[in-house]
Amino acid sequence: MNASRIPDFTNHTPDGMQWWFAEMSTRDLIFHCEESPREIINIADGKRTFTDRECTKLEAILSLMYGMFGNDGVIDAIYPIFMKKAGALHALDS
Repeated sequence: MNASRIPDFTNHTPDGMQWWFAEMSTRDLIFHCEESPREIINIADGKRTFTDRECTKLEAILSLMYGMFGNDGVIDAIYPIFMKKAGALHALDS
């Protein structure tokens, strides 16, 4: 069985959404949710980060999140995780 690199989004709450983004970050798969996963490129090798199957799953999860929580809710959930991964929020290191 081939395990998916993309975690399932099963806890349909704001905390569950933030956990999902944190898990994506832990797996080094975080990307800005307003970008298409189909256009995310790995800088090291110039190849797409996600397969077509992974993109389909990501698009479905993000569509569900936006439908449930709206743009502001999704951005509020990803912002601290994305910024920490980018090295911009050192206050979250503890």
